[in-house]
Amino acid sequence: MSTVIQHRGIRIVTLSAHESVAEHCREGDIALVQDESGWWTRFVGAKGDSEGYDSAFDTYDKALWTAKAAAEFSAE
Repeated sequence: MSTVIQHRGIRIVTLSAHESVAEHCREGDIALVQDESGWWTRFVGAKGDSEGYDSAFDTYDKALWTAKAAAEFSAE
C-alpha cells in the first residue's frame, strides 16, 4: 500500500512492491520506489512519465531526504 506525505505542497509517494508510478502518482509528485538496487527517487511529469537520478540510494531515509530537498527547491 502506497503512503503519501506532503512537503512544501509537494506529494512524496512511497510505493510498495508491485505498485506503479502511473497508478499512484500525478504530475508534480515525487515517487520513492524500491528495487534490488535500492531506493529510487522519481519525478513525475505531465503525461505520467518519470525521471530520476542515475543511481539508487542505499536507504529509504536517504531517498526521502533527497525528495524533501527537491520539494524545498520546487516550492521556491
